[in-house]
Amino acid sequence: MRQPRPRVAIIGGGPGGYEAALVAAQLGAQVTLIEESGLGGSCVLTDCVPSKTLIATSSLLAAVEEAPHLGVRVVAGGPERDPGPARGRGDGPGRRDGTASGGRPGPGDRAGRQGRARVDARQLNARVRALAAAQSADVAARLQAEGVEVVAARGRLAGPGLVAAGGRRIQADTVLIATGARPRVLPGAEPDGDRLLTCRQLYDLTELPGELVVVGSGVTGAEFASAYQALGSRVTLVSSRERVLPNEDADAAVVVEDVFRRRGMRVLSRSRAAFARRSGDGVEVGLDDGRTVCGSHCLLTVGVAPATEGIGLGEAGVAMDERGFITVDRVSRTSVPGVYAAGDCTGVWMLASVAAMQGRIAMWHALGEAVKPLRLGHVAATIFTEPEIATVGVSQAETDSGAVRARTVKLPLGTNARAKMDGLDDGFVKLFTTPHSGIVLGGVIVAPRASELILAVSLAVEQQLTAEQVAQTFAVYPSLSGSITEAARRLMQPA
Repeated sequence: MRQPRPRVAIIGGGPGGYEAALVAAQLGAQVTLIEESGLGGSCVLTDCVPSKTLIATSSLLAAVEEAPHLGVRVVAGGPERDPGPARGRGDGPGRRDGTASGGRPGPGDRAGRQGRARVDARQLNARVRALAAAQSADVAARLQAEGVEVVAARGRLAGPGLVAAGGRRIQADTVLIATGARPRVLPGAEPDGDRLLTCRQLYDLTELPGELVVVGSGVTGAEFASAYQALGSRVTLVSSRERVLPNEDADAAVVVEDVFRRRGMRVLSRSRAAFARRSGDGVEVGLDDGRTVCGSHCLLTVGVAPATEGIGLGEAGVAMDERGFITVDRVSRTSVPGVYAAGDCTGVWMLASVAAMQGRIAMWHALGEAVKPLRLGHVAATIFTEPEIATVGVSQAETDSGAVRARTVKLPLGTNARAKMDGLDDGFVKLFTTPHSGIVLGGVIVAPRASELILAVSLAVEQQLTAEQVAQTFAVYPSLSGSITEAARRLMQPA
C-alpha cells in the first residue's frame, strides 16, 4: 500500500524557510510555505540583498576616491591639464573639494582634482529595490518548479499539527517556524521613516543624506556608515563601546576604524545615544554625557528583536528565552515535538547562511535523512565595510583567553605584490593552527573582497587541513590569495 506523503508547513519565506521548503520538496513531502511580506523574506527584500547592492555602488565610489593614487584623473571635460602630483594615501582624509569651480560639493560628490563622480540617490535606490524584487521572483520561480505551495498570508500555530493562514487551516506532520527578526526600537528614538530611519527605510530616500548620524557601531551600523561615507555623505558614527565592531577581531576592527577616520568619518567612541528626534529639517541625537550631535538624517542600528509575537508559540508550549527568541537544539528542534525553528527568530547566529542551514537540517532530520548537527565553529562570516572583514573558526579572543591553544601568524596586506599593484595597504591575513600538528583552526582576512578570499580558509577548517597542506597548494602570482599560502608557510616554521 502506498504511503501518504509527509506534510510540511513552513511559516516564513526567508532563507531558513525557502531553503527548508526546497529540501522537503526534493525529499517527496507535500510542502506549504506561508509568507505574508514576499518570498525571500527581509533578507532578500529589505536587509541583506538591498544593503549589499548599495555597498556595491559605494565600493565603486571608494575606488574612484583612490584613483589619483593609481595615476587616474577624473576630468570634468575639455582638454586635460596636469593637476600636479597625485595625493598619496597617507596625506590625510579624502578631499571633498574637487568641483571644477572649487566650491564645496554636495552629498554624493566623489572628486578627482578636475571633476567629480556623483551619486544619483533616486536611481541608486531604485536599482536596489529592483534587484531585491528580482531575487524574490527567482525564489518564487524555484519554489514553484519544485511544487511548493505558497500562501501569501500571516501564519500562526493553531493547535497540534495545525497552522492557520489566510482563512485556511493547514494540517502538517512537521511545522517549521522561520519568521525572522525586526529592527529593535530604542525608546526615545522611534523611527519616523523620514529623518529617523531604520536600515529598512533607507531605500525610500530620494536624496543622499547630507549629514548622516549612525547610532550603533555593530555590524549593521559599521557597514552603512562605511557605505554612506563612500557615497559622499558626511557621517558621524556613535559608538557606545571603546571601538567600532566591539564583538569582532580587535586587530580587524582597529584597521576599519582607522580607515573610517582617515577618510573623514567622525567616530564618537564611548558615546551612548539617549534620544534621537526631529529638529527642523534635520535631526538631533542626544548622548548620555549631555553632548548633542546634529545631522540631516539619523540611522538607528541598535540590534534586532525576534518576530515571534502573535503566532501562537506560547499557546503551543514552544519554549523561548527572555528576549523572545525560540530555543532550538543543533538539529533545529523546539521544545514541542514536530515543531522546528530556523533563522533569526532563534537568535543562534544572524546570518543568511546559518538560517538556510538550520532550515535544511530541520527537514533532513524531520524526514528521516542522515544529518550532521549544526556546527557554528565552521561558519564563515563577513562584514561588508571598506575594507571587508571575513572570519571563520576560532577567534583571537579565544586564543588570548587560553580557551584555545593555537599558533598565530598575521601578514600585513601591504606586503602582498597584488595589493601593491592595486594600491592597497589596509588589511591583513591571519591564520590560527594547532600548536603541534599544524591543523588550521581558523582565520581572519581584512581586505577588499575578503568575503571571497575566506573560502580557502573555510575549506581548510572544514577539511582539517594542515598549514603544510595549505602551503603546498599553488596560489596564482600575483594574487591576494597568495597571502593565505604565505601565512601557512610561516606557520610551517618551528615555534
